[in-house]
Amino acid sequence: MSLRIYGNRLLKTLPGQDTRPTLARVREALFNIWQGHIEGCRWLDLCAGSGSMGAEALCRGAAYVVGVERSPRASSILQANWQQVVAPGQQFRVVRGDVQQRLSVLAGEQFDRIYFDPPYDSGLYEPVLRAIAELQLLAPDGELAVEHSPKSPPAVVPAGLIVGRQKVYGNTALTFYSHG
Repeated sequence: MSLRIYGNRLLKTLPGQDTRPTLARVREALFNIWQGHIEGCRWLDLCAGSGSMGAEALCRGAAYVVGVERSPRASSILQANWQQVVAPGQQFRVVRGDVQQRLSVLAGEQFDRIYFDPPYDSGLYEPVLRAIAELQLLAPDGELAVEHSPKSPPAVVPAGLIVGRQKVYGNTALTFYSHG
């Protein structure tokens, strides 16, 4: 399977529902919301799947993109997708493994934009949002977008973060967090 991103670039994806690439209209909406904040930013893509969000960020000028993905097959596709879109002066890194266990390797780094899209019924929302706050991964002026079902938004708002806005796009919702 494949999908198209910014600049009509074609990315590979895994077949089936093991990874659910973010819908084109949700990707477009997010990048419209964050327009003017991508160029030169540090981007973190959690539960990155095939890497469409990080690839889109690279295509729009992000300076540094990190993706965390559990599936070895998806991580390989993610690596290949980002390799084909990275431009001179940009960097990316793929961190393989469970997001709860691997976030600690990013301690000491901060990201201007964080996109978190776990499987909706995974139980990852609370522990990962808490880890992001505790590890101080979100830059002071940064923003975190969490993809979820409109029927079950994340119940936790970690200390130091506030919910800024929520958007619904059919069966997909985004909740945005920033520093309080």
